[in-house]
Amino acid sequence: MSRDAQPEEDRPLRPALLRGWRRRCPNCGSGPLLRGYLKVRESCPVCGEDLHHQRADDGPAYVTILLVGHVVGPALLWAFIRWRPDPLVLATIFSVIAITMSLWLLPRVKGAFVALQWSRRMHGFGAEGNR
Repeated sequence: MSRDAQPEEDRPLRPALLRGWRRRCPNCGSGPLLRGYLKVRESCPVCGEDLHHQRADDGPAYVTILLVGHVVGPALLWAFIRWRPDPLVLATIFSVIAITMSLWLLPRVKGAFVALQWSRRMHGFGAEGNR
């Protein structure tokens, strides 16, 4: 059987997404995925998996905004109806909450995006030469 005719090994989606969410290599789950806050490493320092193929672009930012907006928006409305605080106090508190959530979610969502691409062999992750 030729090398091209062999079926590609399975890359399960759920474990890869969980590893990406934890900001770990989607292949081994041990090596760090990110170098710094959002910069994806060229390759995993533990297993050597090439990670430079990723094309997360603006996707993680859009998903983060969507998640934060869906949590903070209804909570803001509920707090306003329930307690009727001063608008400046309400804006200050919910701005801090939104910024904190965004900063916490963004690298995790980016890790999940890279893991999704790795799992589905998108953008060169399934090419020959990868581990």
